[in-house]
Amino acid sequence: MLTLTELRGELATPKQIVVTTHYKPDGDALGSSLALFHWLRAKGHAVSLIVPSDYPAFLNWLPGQEVIQVFTQQQEAANKLIQQANIIFCLDFNGLARIHTMEHAVREAKGTKVMIDHHLEPEGFDDIRLWDPTAAATAQLIFEFLANHMDARDMITSDMATCMYTGIMTDTGSFRFRSTTAAVHLITADLITLGAENWKIHDFIYNSSTESRLKFIGHCLLNRLEVLPEYNTALFTITREDLQKFSITTGDTEGLVNYALSIVNIRLAGLFVDRTDLVKLSLRSIENIPCNEICREYFNGGGHLNAAGGFSSESLHATVEKFKGILPNYKQQLTT
Repeated sequence: MLTLTELRGELATPKQIVVTTHYKPDGDALGSSLALFHWLRAKGHAVSLIVPSDYPAFLNWLPGQEVIQVFTQQQEAANKLIQQANIIFCLDFNGLARIHTMEHAVREAKGTKVMIDHHLEPEGFDDIRLWDPTAAATAQLIFEFLANHMDARDMITSDMATCMYTGIMTDTGSFRFRSTTAAVHLITADLITLGAENWKIHDFIYNSSTESRLKFIGHCLLNRLEVLPEYNTALFTITREDLQKFSITTGDTEGLVNYALSIVNIRLAGLFVDRTDLVKLSLRSIENIPCNEICREYFNGGGHLNAAGGFSSESLHATVEKFKGILPNYKQQLTT
């Protein structure tokens, strides 16, 4: 495996570069990708930012998002860019299955693959790695990559700072998760100094709901929330009909699972959504309840200790019943 020092040498001269991130990019995925894109372009590289799918409308304001190419919409052109790239930066994921239909193109590409990520158990497809599972967000690692490894703090613009702050803020649940260390606060303070307007970013992210989304949340709280007090667990079960009735689009279910986790004594929360082809699930927990283990062992997924996701090819009902059947295995952790 190559080193970050060697990568710095490679980046000293103009290169053809692709930056990509995981399917259905969130705030950290897009924030870290756009920050890196801006820096690479300022360094004189020919950079393309290609994502595997669409992303939530509440991220449409991010500086530079208009340059993003969606792979499924421009597949032929995107494949060519991937094939021609000298370097491919893979951000906020560590297994190529996470980029869905882009997987083959990236796996077969001859360019140097650089992984910058904070999730557990990397697949090992990368040639260069900046990986820290204790980091609060990939955007934190991008800041450290630029400031420490590339000696480029002075090149961080207000747009780059805004993108990185967005990534850190969203992946820490507005700085309330246990990953929010003193070091994270120091980085975000530096980003504010560099031009990130924290109050405005919060407003763009959290005060952008549509009327239909708010009604959807009310419907879920009233009709789709189930509490299992014997396991200190709560979950939402969202049907295809729910999604259609409220015209749900990408990002509209974001944060819904946290309502279940906010109930007194609840230690594990789940969100199960019937996406027609697959059932998508998100788990959240407190303390040492292992969301990542549950998703990895039973639902083809993974993630962090207290936040993870996965999917099931079974029906919505069967998937939820499977989840409930797993809970006795964790009863001691959930109830003591």
